Amino acid sequence: MTSQIPTDAGDLPGLLWLPENLEQPVPGLVVLQEIFGLSAYVQQRCADLAALGYAVLAPQLFARLDPPVVGLEDGENAEAWLAEGMDLTQQLPWDRAVADSLAALNALRAQGAVDSERVGLLGFCYGGGLAFATTAAAALEERAPSVLVSYYGSALPTLLDLAEHVTVPSLHHFGTADAFIPPATVEQIREAVTAGGTRDQVRFALHEGGGHAFDNPHPSLYHAPSAEAAWQQTRDVLAETLPTRS
Repeated sequence: MTSQIPTDAGDLPGLLWLPENLEQPVPGLVVLQEIFGLSAYVQQRCADLAALGYAVLAPQLFARLDPPVVGLEDGENAEAWLAEGMDLTQQLPWDRAVADSLAALNALRAQGAVDSERVGLLGFCYGGGLAFATTAAAALEERAPSVLVSYYGSALPTLLDLAEHVTVPSLHHFGTADAFIPPATVEQIREAVTAGGTRDQVRFALHEGGGHAFDNPHPSLYHAPSAEAAWQQTRDVLAETLPTRS
């Protein structure tokens, strides 16, 4: 269902999924999109999470653009698809995207169906870095989420100065064949976000053979072993940190 997210720059549209047979407040997740927008793939992942018992809110971040963009679905020309997605993220100021994501987190907490003390963030690619930055922003307001799950956060190499503020339980997924985030960079990220290995609550999952965006079902991106393993690990971490009745 559609939802309006109050922000300091006016309402932002989003999509909201609620579990079936809702009888009491449930934990919530804000899901942040890839560079391709709030595509059918991201919406399916939101539905998957709702089926696990979570209330899920996905802000339509590209609604700020003119014209607004919901999602790119060009499965035929992957290079053009990628180029257009990268252009869209450059059009949307990073600080605006963080502010909107933080507003989405607060809006989900205010939903009557949601346990406001148990809300997390999950992001893919562009959204993975954005979820990290939003977690830091929320922590500075003393309203940190309960958990962070980041899939190959593309902006993470530029956000490591925020790592001291991101101390919540978290899971970072990376593919060993990621051309955008090479292994040496992944190790720099690991060192920063785990505080030199001293934060046991921060977990890293390296997926052998997975490229960037390995969870996206597009034939040029998808890597089934990595996607399947990562999704199970995501489910396990969420079940541990945000258990549902499901």
